[in-house]
Amino acid sequence: MKRKLILSLLLMAALLLSACGETAGQSPAPAEEPPAEQPQEEAPAVQTAVPETPAAEEEELSVLKVEDLPEDFIMGMDVSSLIAEERSGVRFYDFDGQEKDLLQILAENGVTHIRVRVWNDPYDAQGRGYGGGNCDIENALQIGQRATQFGLKLIVDFHYSDFWADPGKQMVPKAWDGMNIDAKTAALYDYTRESLQLLRDGGVDVAMVQVGNETNNGMAGETDWDKIVPLMAAGSRAVREVYPEALVAVHFTEPQNKGSYRYYADILSEGGLDYDVFASSYYPFWHGSRENLIAVLTEINRDYGKYVMVMETSWPYTPEDSDFSGNSVNADSGGIRDYPFSVQGQTDEVRDVIAAVAKVPGGIGVCYWEGAWVAVPGGSWEANSALWEQYGSGWASSFAAEYDPNDAGKWYGGSSWDNQAFFDPAGHPLDSLQVFRLVRTGFGDQNRPDTVAAPEPASPAADQSLNLLENGSFETGELSPWELIDQGSGGELFVEEKTVDSRDGDWHMHFWNPGRDSVDFFLEQTVTDLAPGSYRFSISIMGGDCGETEIYAYAKLDGEIVATVPMEITTWNNWDTAVLSGIQPGEGQSLTVGIRVKCQGAGGGAWGKIDSAELLAEN
Repeated sequence: MKRKLILSLLLMAALLLSACGETAGQSPAPAEEPPAEQPQEEAPAVQTAVPETPAAEEEELSVLKVEDLPEDFIMGMDVSSLIAEERSGVRFYDFDGQEKDLLQILAENGVTHIRVRVWNDPYDAQGRGYGGGNCDIENALQIGQRATQFGLKLIVDFHYSDFWADPGKQMVPKAWDGMNIDAKTAALYDYTRESLQLLRDGGVDVAMVQVGNETNNGMAGETDWDKIVPLMAAGSRAVREVYPEALVAVHFTEPQNKGSYRYYADILSEGGLDYDVFASSYYPFWHGSRENLIAVLTEINRDYGKYVMVMETSWPYTPEDSDFSGNSVNADSGGIRDYPFSVQGQTDEVRDVIAAVAKVPGGIGVCYWEGAWVAVPGGSWEANSALWEQYGSGWASSFAAEYDPNDAGKWYGGSSWDNQAFFDPAGHPLDSLQVFRLVRTGFGDQNRPDTVAAPEPASPAADQSLNLLENGSFETGELSPWELIDQGSGGELFVEEKTVDSRDGDWHMHFWNPGRDSVDFFLEQTVTDLAPGSYRFSISIMGGDCGETEIYAYAKLDGEIVATVPMEITTWNNWDTAVLSGIQPGEGQSLTVGIRVKCQGAGGGAWGKIDSAELLAEN
């Protein structure tokens, strides 16, 4: 899933790092934290102390029936962290309060498929796990055998990396580093075949295999599609040989980026890739409307003849944290808010995504991401951290720094997804878990509107959804009323029409210069006559070849900067969206919002695109 930087705005704002898709940015661990012991097989004694999380509001659950839902529609859940969680002392209970195997509880509540991510070698030279569940093939085997025991089928998610792979990073496995593409392709085939054979020999019922995870911008350290497609083909060939009955899936994200899915599907088609399923991540707070999701998946099925599904989705049942390690999505997060952060809101989100995919010809299922990644029962940051380090039950351990020093090495910690689980911090199920079976029959009030057909905004206040910026997505084809303050960049600085490079619409702000230290500008717009209140500004950027950068979104009141949030450029079509919340202009004050872009440049010159600027009233 995709990582985002979000600012909870006061004059001096605090930066929270969180994961998209991917998966989870956390507060940095204290420098004095001692090294943890190496992983042990025996689970520790169960502890009960957890941070107090407000219970979900008492409410009678309501699930609208999804009409004409196919019997074989996939109701999936990713539980890749399960073994690490259990070794850390986490236990799960059914609705009668009886302790049970998590996979049995899921099967009893309508889940049909279990998804597990697989990393090649998520351990350092001393055998200490990188965290995130330490998800090697042995972990998949254990989960897969238990899933098969309870009649659940397995979806295998090969990342072809030693740790998290997502649009922001697709790092080469240590063992494949330095290989040319022919050697790497052979290694990927061998690794995939041997891994799947281990599952087959273990009696695991594998229904689907992903050849890559959120591969928008690369796979296994490669970024050239002339190399990525042969790698995917090698993985596909291994699947056909070991599990000929299984479906082969490719997996992308950012469905809101206009034209991007057709771009990827064209590349795969031209390369002759043998696959069955075009899968998408879809997190409503990052990935646009359900109507758009339906449209882009329908296009893939219609024009390329592939099954489609949502491979990852989720929604918070509470804004609160329960493990002393911040959440990816919380009360200060930006993005679309179609649902409240509640048990009913979580239920509605899952139901509506199921209904959306079911509307698409060739739509075969939905998989919820890490629906049981709850807080470990340490009772304090220090105690939890020791468990995360020892058993790999946090999103990353400190030992991951050798492989991923710029992310996990700085921001290792616990689960950023505990507030999006279907279980409370003590392992008891929320009523929302029942949605996977209740969508077939309906439950409770059936007179509520179908939000797939008519999504409701987060607030009835009309002005909250009105963009107060003019030409926020540059769709007029002109720069005005934006002001471009060039600090001597030269090169190209203009509004460009190119749908595949736009985050929404057909136009965006484009910049490029081949020289070193040549990109340096401000782009801003001033709004006057604002009513006193609280406002939120967001803007997105993507690009490449930028080297060292100084990029940030900012807000100024009467010309004085009151808040900034850093941004980054990684790769093509990997949009970084900054959100500045809580901007409070006083009576008669002018508000200026904008983005500063300064790039040292690397390779063929720094380039990028800016799009989707919004200024919204918050109350």
